[in-house]
Amino acid sequence: MLVNVTEASYPTPISAASAATPVSDGRGALGLKIIGSCKTECRLAEMGFGICEFLDGWFNTLFHTAILRRIRPPILNGPMHPRPLVALLDGRDCTVEMPILKDVATVAFCDAQSTQEIHEKVLNEAVAALLYHTITLSRDDLDKFKGLRVIVRIGSGFDNVDIKAAAELGIAVCNVPAASVEETADTAMCLILNLYRRVTWMHQALREGTRASSVEQIREVAGGRVGQAVALRAKAFGFGVIFYDPYLPDGVERSLGLQRMATLQDLLIHSDCVSLHCSLNEHNHHLINDFTIKQMRQGAFLVNTARGGLVDEKALAQALKEGRIRGAALDVHETEPFSFSQGPLKDAPNLICTPHTSWYSEQASIEAREEAAREVRRAITGRIPDSLKNCVNKEYLMAASQWPSMEATTVHSELNGAAAYRFPAGLIGVAAGGLPGAGAGVEGIVAGSLPLAHGIAPVSHPPHTPSPGQPSKAEADRDIPSDQ
Repeated sequence: MLVNVTEASYPTPISAASAATPVSDGRGALGLKIIGSCKTECRLAEMGFGICEFLDGWFNTLFHTAILRRIRPPILNGPMHPRPLVALLDGRDCTVEMPILKDVATVAFCDAQSTQEIHEKVLNEAVAALLYHTITLSRDDLDKFKGLRVIVRIGSGFDNVDIKAAAELGIAVCNVPAASVEETADTAMCLILNLYRRVTWMHQALREGTRASSVEQIREVAGGRVGQAVALRAKAFGFGVIFYDPYLPDGVERSLGLQRMATLQDLLIHSDCVSLHCSLNEHNHHLINDFTIKQMRQGAFLVNTARGGLVDEKALAQALKEGRIRGAALDVHETEPFSFSQGPLKDAPNLICTPHTSWYSEQASIEAREEAAREVRRAITGRIPDSLKNCVNKEYLMAASQWPSMEATTVHSELNGAAAYRFPAGLIGVAAGGLPGAGAGVEGIVAGSLPLAHGIAPVSHPPHTPSPGQPSKAEADRDIPSDQ
């Protein structure tokens, strides 16, 4: 049943600072649009409100009343128990997430660039938050959320969330580590081949009518979860691959048929091309700096499709101008969105830059959003952090004293008949020398920082509602954010 309600027929605004308008998105999704004094708007959108039968034969005013009661503060002893609020903080399309969450939560989107633009209702009532990498959540930002219990990053990197502060506040932080592995690996390999075969510069020379310099026949590459995929692709092109990753267990190199370097310095010395594939944290910020660049072979290549903060762009620009690094290809930058007209790289030669799109494909974006929504569902219907599949701050959560849990009996009374609802208190490198049994050159891949396996003993808990099965892939075109 599709109901269209105009703003003119809506009763008195909720408060002096905000007004609510029932809306329909044209696909049968009913919801509320909350317009406040902040810069952005937050649209509560939920498919299958569960009141369609209730509307038959009744007046529109009764419909308005039913909608309002859906978002009012929880009623502890009444017969209607509101469902938890899930907010997409820095996006404005919930069409992928809603089918997975519609029966357990109300889904909102905020389209905010900072917490200052998020509506007060979301800050006060949101139990779970979904986000891309546009918005940053520091400790001060996390303090603004009164009922938040889980944050899920739609993507693999989570450097835009203070995971330690989140744990101290009782908030679990999750990611989608398997998102866009193939897409990122394909892009990294494309950039590596571009540097070696100098396709970009040949194209520019042809357009400008100048003489292109000869193409060098170098058969070494340096390049790791994504790095390992790059390594397999590089081997198919005849490169030899070495890698460095202090987090991977012993023996992985044998299963992949690669050579492992004991230290980062060893990889840098033996590589003609270094490709970064690791998360950004306080330990590897500016991993590639003036000091480590001097450890690289003269005239080496650098490729970064991981995180911009891994590379000191000032040091890289200087190394490109001096010829210490022969060429670089960057999909990520310290400041995004990137512009050639400003920043330390504006005058750097032999540089290829793309706008943080190595992760993107239509299918990969949908898969990441679906898995993020399923993680939120596991948090709502299960226990935190035990029910979560990819909790990146579980160690900090377990160490925090008396952090609150979110159980089915607490946040989702509809599932278990509870009478009350409340918010509970990588690096890859190509080696220059030949390895035994290898070709003329060896490529080195440093696998990125993979999540550590924590030896935390499992906690015995009562059984909870299982997470749902994976829904079918959406086929319709959708608005997808431009970066991961």
